[in-house]
Amino acid sequence: MKVSLFYLPSVAGRAEIEAGSAGLRGDLYDRMLAELGEQAVLADDLGYDSISFTEHHFHIEGFELSNNPVLLDLFVGMQTKRIRVGQLGIVLPADNPIRVAEDIAMLDHMTGGRANAGFARGYQRRWVDIMAQQTHGIHGALPHQHDQIDAANRAAFEECFRIVKAAWTSDLLSYEGTYWRIPAGRTEWDLEATQRYGAGIEDGVVRKVAVVPKPVQKPHPPLFQPFASSEASIRWCAQEEVTAVLPPLHPKTERRLVQLYAEVSGRPPGQGVGVLRDVVVADTDEEAMALWADSGAFCGAAWFTPFGFSRGLADPDTGQVPQDLLAEGLALVGTVDSVTRQLERLAERLPIDWLFAWTYNGLVPHHKLMRSLELFATAVLPRFEGARG
Repeated sequence: MKVSLFYLPSVAGRAEIEAGSAGLRGDLYDRMLAELGEQAVLADDLGYDSISFTEHHFHIEGFELSNNPVLLDLFVGMQTKRIRVGQLGIVLPADNPIRVAEDIAMLDHMTGGRANAGFARGYQRRWVDIMAQQTHGIHGALPHQHDQIDAANRAAFEECFRIVKAAWTSDLLSYEGTYWRIPAGRTEWDLEATQRYGAGIEDGVVRKVAVVPKPVQKPHPPLFQPFASSEASIRWCAQEEVTAVLPPLHPKTERRLVQLYAEVSGRPPGQGVGVLRDVVVADTDEEAMALWADSGAFCGAAWFTPFGFSRGLADPDTGQVPQDLLAEGLALVGTVDSVTRQLERLAERLPIDWLFAWTYNGLVPHHKLMRSLELFATAVLPRFEGARG
């Protein structure tokens, strides 16, 4: 099992966020960067597989100040030696796919081939509607809401994804789609340097372009999509050989989606699928629960439940939500003994290929988070892997 750290980087603790407009405070952002660097170096030393950042904009509230995950990847990559860096993910419908392909390829070179590539569809309309207006007017698509907005968002996402992959794997690129045309129209180009040293020009007109540099990793960096929770997303991930990252879902829904990925991909159940879990490990259960109350529980109630994420926890047959998330392994919170049992419970009912650990930087005090990272890597995981044989 590979363990990746998942960051929606909060700039402050609960009290500072509740004071209002924490996102405007540059001192908090600088503190977050310093702490993030220390956490990444420790994670590198402890053997965590990778670290990934989201993309969000305009977060004056103080949650998820991660408007450029590739820059944060580079920030981490320049301070570490082996840990991989990625995005969960770049919101393709609100971005330029050529720019995305270039940026991740540059990241791959600058980190010595340590880049992962993660792409998301975007659900927060406050920023997706603004950022996408000059590309193709796509809007944010809310989780578990399937309508015309969702369909258009998905279509733009898939078209951008095809362009990114083609930009990485083809020397020369041309594309004719619903949202993008490459080249955009008739562009005359009679530059002698291109005639002598370049390519893509026919009869003095641009017919194809070369997206450079190409990634170090061939044919491209490993691909991920957060947070796949619908059959359509799972089918697409399985067909495109993209690792699907599931948010916490009801065990029945998890099993159904993992089995669907296996059926479509032809791979054993669990391969190509990851799960997101809150991870807070402390010296006592009481301390861990208190830390979680001011991080995962606070953030979830204030920020994610209003967007509909908790709907995935409902039993698809009865509508009931599990009363004890820890007993089902839907969150990993407690002492080393408690978290080991929770992880074992999760593994008993669900094949695990990837675990994405959400550790709530900022909301969990830095020294407590460092302790949690160390305990999970050095005490929980060895016991868990040993129990599995």
